[in-house]
Amino acid sequence: PFLPGAGRAPGNTANTFARESHIDLMAAAAGLDPVEFRLSNLSDPQMIRVLRAAAERFGWKPAPAPSRRGYGVACGIDAGTYVATIAEVAVDKANGAVQVKRVVCAQDMGLVVNPAGATIQMEGCITMGLGYALTEEVHFKGGKVLDTNFGTYELPRFSWVPKIESVILENNELPPQGGGEPAIVVMGAVIANAIHDATGVRLSRLPMTPVRVKAALAAKPV
Repeated sequence: PFLPGAGRAPGNTANTFARESHIDLMAAAAGLDPVEFRLSNLSDPQMIRVLRAAAERFGWKPAPAPSRRGYGVACGIDAGTYVATIAEVAVDKANGAVQVKRVVCAQDMGLVVNPAGATIQMEGCITMGLGYALTEEVHFKGGKVLDTNFGTYELPRFSWVPKIESVILENNELPPQGGGEPAIVVMGAVIANAIHDATGVRLSRLPMTPVRVKAALAAKPV
């Protein structure tokens, strides 16, 4: 009964989730590694550079998905900043819980005025993105909002925070670009792609709660 609205980086989070999930679907259908599939189809040198930087820091080894390693990749652009993120997850198939173990995020934001501040923003985006990707959901019944406190609307906790590695590429020829939200736009997609790599199950709805993950695993043909 309510019109949907954007989260942070208006519209970009949802669009990136759809686009990067679909790219992974195509890579899997072609039997190709998802990073190499992107690189072979990209023509933007700035995005190619960012993706290669993330893959190098992560230590990516090519393998078609699902490789059962729990690795995912996603790319995006927001506020003039290019970002590529690779994540590692573990999925508890008994209860559907997803643990994000490691996130490597590479970002080209032009001339970086405040490197420490840029790093903090990237880490905050990644942490906030864990919430929208995995748990943050508002429930309704008869037009009434049921989630009225944080007992049911679950935000990210310090115990969730994975190992985060931020890579800021030097590009002093480009004027400073936005740094407040770019790293958040890829979080839904990168975790969905990592879940698929770990389990072979593709989730197309956010948040990817344990209930939804468990249901998707149960519905997967043997």
